[in-house]
Amino acid sequence: MTAATTTPLHNRWTLWYDNPRLAPPGTDWHDQLKNLGTFQTAEEFWSIFNNVKPSGDLELNSNYHLFKEGVEPMWEDPANKEGGKFVLTIPKKDSNLGKCNEWWLFTVLAVIGETMDASGEEICGCVVSIRKGQDRIALWLKSCDRKACTEVGARWKKCLEVSNKTSLIYQAHIDAATSGSSFKNEVKFAV
Repeated sequence: MTAATTTPLHNRWTLWYDNPRLAPPGTDWHDQLKNLGTFQTAEEFWSIFNNVKPSGDLELNSNYHLFKEGVEPMWEDPANKEGGKFVLTIPKKDSNLGKCNEWWLFTVLAVIGETMDASGEEICGCVVSIRKGQDRIALWLKSCDRKACTEVGARWKKCLEVSNKTSLIYQAHIDAATSGSSFKNEVKFAV
């Protein structure tokens, strides 16, 4: 019998879940985040990912957050506060059925496989948000450097296999922290 081989990743990653609407009134957002597991190998990733609900099956207002270990999925985290996020909006219509699950998987695999970030330092994590009229997938980056970010955004677009008509917008976390809203902020640029 041979020993099982493992496929190490470059970083350790943590998968989180939250649904603010299910939290008791007055609960701090940070306190209702649930750590679903941390992994550093492909095998550990699949043991977690295959045992959580697909993103499209989550209750409304639910979110999965996948971030490098030690980086919390919040604007104020030191790794995130100077950065922003690319946002892919997925309207809920028949032609998009299953796309949220597919694009979330493509995003997660590209993030943990570090195929979109040449330096390995720009990507902090990603988030899928399930909402009534549309779902969103966001790719969180540590800076707002237009050149570095658009290179990552272009690679993400390629990973998703979306058409050139699909626009990924970039928003700064500082604007979100100021407005208190995750997605109703100025678009800095798009790819």
